[in-house]
Amino acid sequence: MKIVVGITGASGSIYAYTLIRALHQLNIETYVIATEMAKKVMKFECGITMNEIKAYAEVLDNSNLFASVASGSFKTDGMVILPCSMNSLGAIANGVGDTLLSRTASVMLKEKRRLIVVPRETPLHLIHLENMTRLARAGADIMPASPGFYHHPTEIWELVNFVIARILDALNIDHQLMARWGEKAVEK
Repeated sequence: MKIVVGITGASGSIYAYTLIRALHQLNIETYVIATEMAKKVMKFECGITMNEIKAYAEVLDNSNLFASVASGSFKTDGMVILPCSMNSLGAIANGVGDTLLSRTASVMLKEKRRLIVVPRETPLHLIHLENMTRLARAGADIMPASPGFYHHPTEIWELVNFVIARILDALNIDHQLMARWGEKAVEK
């Protein structure tokens, strides 16, 4: 299995880092594309650099439109963009493919592959909502970073894992990140 992870400059880079590590632990071939702002936000929020991400995935240059993932002939099983800024979401929704991240997302849509977009923004205005609707109509899954609370979380990692577990479920990837409804809670 091959998954592309796109990281934009929206707050919430802990989600991307957690997903990348989970995919690595599950032995899934992972490609990471980060915007320049994503790199800054990840360093600011988590103290993590792209060099650290290289331990878990192949990191691609967002300006390299010659990268393998920019072509529909390069088979992948999907792409997750998280956190997804409204800027990147708007570009993708309107067919702009001038970066590797937006081009790869466009490839997912045209090839009918899984594209999961995880917006991390609030409040949303009409243009944000219309862009999300455009993406959904084009075949993308919109999965806001909205953790559940029925598992009685007491620590931030439980909230993060909830969102990552839902993303892995959408990709049909088995995992043990959290207990499912009706199951005993995961040991802390």
